Amino acid sequence: MASNNVQPTGKDFSLAIVGGGICGLTLAIALAKAGIPSNVFEAAHKYGEIGAGIGVGCNAVRVLEELGLARDVAAKSESSSDSADGSGHHAAMKSFKFVRGEAPHEIIFDYPEGPTDEGLGLHRASFLEALAGNIDRSMITEHFKKRCTSIQKMGSGRTLLVFSDGTTHETDVVIGADGLKSTVRRFVLGLPEGARDESLVFTRTAAYRGLVPIEELKAAGAKTDFLQSLCWFGEDKHLITFPIRDNKILNIVAFTTDFSRPMEYEGNPQEWVKDVPQAEMLKDFEGWGPEVQAMLNGIKNPSKWSIHALYPTIDKYVAGKVALIGDAAHATLPHLGGGAGCGIEDAYVLARLLANPQTNAANVEAVLEAYQTVRVPRGSYTANQSKFAGDAYEGHGPSGPTDEGRMKDFSKLWEEIWRHDLRQELRVAEGALIARGAFTS
Repeated sequence: MASNNVQPTGKDFSLAIVGGGICGLTLAIALAKAGIPSNVFEAAHKYGEIGAGIGVGCNAVRVLEELGLARDVAAKSESSSDSADGSGHHAAMKSFKFVRGEAPHEIIFDYPEGPTDEGLGLHRASFLEALAGNIDRSMITEHFKKRCTSIQKMGSGRTLLVFSDGTTHETDVVIGADGLKSTVRRFVLGLPEGARDESLVFTRTAAYRGLVPIEELKAAGAKTDFLQSLCWFGEDKHLITFPIRDNKILNIVAFTTDFSRPMEYEGNPQEWVKDVPQAEMLKDFEGWGPEVQAMLNGIKNPSKWSIHALYPTIDKYVAGKVALIGDAAHATLPHLGGGAGCGIEDAYVLARLLANPQTNAANVEAVLEAYQTVRVPRGSYTANQSKFAGDAYEGHGPSGPTDEGRMKDFSKLWEEIWRHDLRQELRVAEGALIARGAFTS
C-alpha cells in the first residue's frame, strides 16, 4: 500500500471508475496524487489481467515517469535488464527489426530509434501488480466482485451504477475503464437495454500466444538472436517476438488474418480466447522457415485469441458526466503495441483536466467534453495506424508486398505514436474550455 499523505483538494463532485485494469488504476493513482479521491469497481475478486506479454511504448513510459510510477513498473518488467542510463531503473524494450518469416530469414529493415525511445516489455499481470503497489487507500476505495451491468441517469443529475450482485452505487462522475465488452460504452453510445453493441467487431485476425524458454530454442538448433524485438513478416501472417523475464523467456504472438472477409459484428461470443491443439497452429504456418518452426514447436499448449476491436473507430467518448478511457473507448488491433499506451495517455490527460483548480461540479461536463475533443483523434489515429501496420506486415500495405514496398510502409510506423505531445493536448483542451467560458484565462 502506498500513502503519500496527500490531502483531498476539496472537489465538489464524487467520481467512480468502472474497471480496475491498467488504465483504470493508472487513472485512480493519478487522481489520488492530485488529491482527488475515487471509488474503483472491479468485476474480479482481485486485480488481475489475462494475457501474456505486453509492450509499453516510450510515450507511455514518459507518462509513468511523470506520475512517479516508472521505476516500480520497470522493476516488474521482464524484458532486458539493460537500461538506457545503465542504472537498471528502466528495463529497455528496443524497437523492432523486420525479418522474413520464410527461409531465408533475412532482416530487411531495422526500425530507427532515438536515445529516449526505449519502451518496456512485461506481463500484463506484472504491470498491474506494480500499479496495485502504488494505491493510496486513503484516497482510493476499492470494490471487488462488482460487475457493472447497467448505468442509469438519475433525476438529481447524478449517475447510478448497477452491479450484478444487486447492489448499486450513486456518484457524480463515472469513468468507464471496463475494456472491450464495456457496459459504460453502451451508456455513452445510447444503446437501449438489451441492444447489441455492434461497434465491437471481429477483425478477422487471430493470434496464437505462447512463452518458450530461450535455452530450449537454442537446444532445438535455433540460430536467431532472440534478445531483440523481431517482427517476422509474411503473406497474411506475421509473428511478434521479444524476450521477457531477464531474457530467459521468449514471448511469441503468431498472427493470421483472413483478408477475404470484412470486419463485422459476430454476436460477441463469450469465448474469444481458447486453448487449441499445437497442430492447428503449425498448419497455419506450414511452409514458414526453420526458425519460425522451432519457435512454434516450442509452444506445446497455445492459446488462440480472436481479436475484436472497435472498427470503424467511435467518435463519442463522453455522455454527460460519463466518459470512456482505454479499450472501452478505442480497442484496437495490437500491431503497434500502442493500445495500452494510448489508454495510459487517456488516464493522464483526464486526470490533469479533472485536477485543474478550475474544474468543479458546475463545469465538469464541459471538462469531459474537452477531454473527448483531444482524445478521440488520438484514439482513432492509434487504431487506424495499428490496422495499417498489420496490413503492411502481412503484405497488404499500400506500397505492396515487395521488400521495397514493405520497407516504405515500415519506415515511420511509430513516429506519431511515440512522439505525440500530451502537454500540447492539454493546452488545446484548456483553450477550448476558456473559449466556451468554462475556464477563465
